[in-house]
Amino acid sequence: MNALTVERAATASAVRFRDAAIEVGGRTLWRDVNIDVAPGAFVAVLGPNGVGKSTLVKAALGLLPLSAGEAWLLGQPAGAANHDVGYLPQRRSFDASLRIRGVDIVGLGFDGAQWGVPLPWGAAQREKRARVAEVIERVGATAYAHRPIGQVSGGEQQRLLIAQALVRRPRLLILDEPLDSLDLPNQAAIAALIRRVCADEDVAVVMVAHDVNPILAHLDQVIYLGGGTAVSGTPSEVITSATLSALYGTAIEVLRASDGRLVVVGQPEAPAHHSDRHGHAS
Repeated sequence: MNALTVERAATASAVRFRDAAIEVGGRTLWRDVNIDVAPGAFVAVLGPNGVGKSTLVKAALGLLPLSAGEAWLLGQPAGAANHDVGYLPQRRSFDASLRIRGVDIVGLGFDGAQWGVPLPWGAAQREKRARVAEVIERVGATAYAHRPIGQVSGGEQQRLLIAQALVRRPRLLILDEPLDSLDLPNQAAIAALIRRVCADEDVAVVMVAHDVNPILAHLDQVIYLGGGTAVSGTPSEVITSATLSALYGTAIEVLRASDGRLVVVGQPEAPAHHSDRHGHAS
């Protein structure tokens, strides 16, 4: 493949890795990673703890340098197009006494890249208020957006944080374990919301996840890290006994429960079952 063909392919992808590897603390987390995420796709990054899921996201954003290979994001080298990315880091909780309103939290997504205090009048502020109201409605948070962020539920907080990540009209939304610490009904609701966001806002979504089941029905693609590398494809292509056994070099069995949920049996643990784990994966 010549350089022009590679450049055109990179431009057509929301995220693209070619022969990528990364080292952290002198240890290679993964290597020979080849990934393409199409514009408008909903993609989950999966794998057990410590395989480098969040590291993959940071590499795509240009926050960590690759030790080999290349990475592009929105048709540009990693790090060059971050202004077109909405990023929601691993879940943080708000103190119950925090009085800042949800609508103001969303507004911070608009002002975060600007210096100084924005003027409270003018066309730019009218545009900002209209866009903030639009994304709050988009995520279904209008009824409680003017309440203090510390006084709304975890699921409501997460909707407001997704609105914050959307407010600048990103072309790519990166979510790092947004379902962590939420109960099952809220996980399902947020997963369905993210799927709607893909369509309504015409934005690609790359989501780091511990449990694939709440989002399985909504996914276009999965990126599964393990065994020092990654496989990518549709859920039915990747989350199979044969594919995961080859990835880990050991016997892994993928079972489908009567309710449609996937259960992965074998070592190392794989994220296709519900867990009450609320720690942070890397």
